[in-house]
Amino acid sequence: MDIEVLGIDLGKTVCSLAGLDAAGAVVFRKRLQRHRLLDFLDRLAPCVVAMEACGGAHHIGRFCLQKGHEPRLMSPLYVRPYVKVHKNDDRDAEAIAEAATRPTMSFVGIKSEEQLDLQALHRARERLVSDRTRPINQGRGFLMERGIRVGVGRHVFQMELTRLTAEGSDDL
Repeated sequence: MDIEVLGIDLGKTVCSLAGLDAAGAVVFRKRLQRHRLLDFLDRLAPCVVAMEACGGAHHIGRFCLQKGHEPRLMSPLYVRPYVKVHKNDDRDAEAIAEAATRPTMSFVGIKSEEQLDLQALHRARERLVSDRTRPINQGRGFLMERGIRVGVGRHVFQMELTRLTAEGSDDL
């Protein structure tokens, strides 16, 4: 059994695997507990390992690179057309393997741990900015309902709110 392309549908606890030979025929199907996947890949002869770019895929992709495999990560949106009737995890793994063989498929680059850390920091910052902006915009809306127009921006809102509370405005 020579596996040229291994498609993996990564699940939270169980991964479905489908192996294709050089002709594109399915020669291997298996389900593995996720914690056993790296051991399996370690013993597997070097091949193309295809996955959807999802949680944990970059970690597995880096592991595959170390073991001589060629990891290919794809957007789930691009894999969807290759799923045949009655979608399930096993068919998804087969579709992932098939999609990886297409010459026009675009792949996602494997991110380093540093890139993932930086991405996490950016997302945390975006969340904090959003959490700060939301109540300010809500407050501007409340004031607008009272006929008080407040300009855009956190500092403008803060100054105007301070002025209104210091005046003891009846509008509030």
